[in-house]
Amino acid sequence: MSAPNAKRRPGLLATTLVLLRKDLLIEWRTRARLNALVFFAMATLLLFSFALGPDTKLLERNAGGYLWLAILFASVLSLGESFRVETENACLDGVRLAPADARAIFLSKALGNALLLLALAVVLVPVMVALYGVRIVTGVGDLAGILVLGSLALSAPGTVYAAISSNARARDVLLPLLLFPLVIPALLSAAKGTTLVLQGDPMQQLGSWQGLLLGFNLIYWGVGFVLFPRVIED
Repeated sequence: MSAPNAKRRPGLLATTLVLLRKDLLIEWRTRARLNALVFFAMATLLLFSFALGPDTKLLERNAGGYLWLAILFASVLSLGESFRVETENACLDGVRLAPADARAIFLSKALGNALLLLALAVVLVPVMVALYGVRIVTGVGDLAGILVLGSLALSAPGTVYAAISSNARARDVLLPLLLFPLVIPALLSAAKGTTLVLQGDPMQQLGSWQGLLLGFNLIYWGVGFVLFPRVIED
């Protein structure tokens, strides 16, 4: 039997919260990553409006797709940077040596990335409305659900591939090559769902796209949770 005063190994939830708090504190103190993401994504939305010219009907019709393309492109910067901080001075090795479940690293990183992408999406929605002249037809709640599910869907596989590519020499090129083909179903669902929110949903299709996003999240959050300890092994 172990001694009564022996230290217990911290649980998965407690470790996840500690690591998530650490990541959020680092982001809050610097705010460099969030500022870069916001300006990059805003510039992407602006470039779409310039590229399509004065055709306002086309901008309104495809506004949901442009929003999620801007979030996807910005997510590559966010995901890569989240592990770049840990690889400096072998910080990731120190976290792995802690007496805690390695899957907590995945949960904390994925949740932190999802929160950052969600914050980015919230900032971009008013910009999209102003640039493209769209309005929210079905309600803010439906849009919030799509933004949450879409951010989670990009974050889970993105966190796994960011960890895989973090030690690669060409990691900035490798990450989008691995991530973009995988998230096509999530990107399509989020874009279609956002378009229905902005243009109306007379055929009641929004629930189907939300269900597809939810299924994508269940699969890839589960796969990431199970496989991540092997991903970060030497």
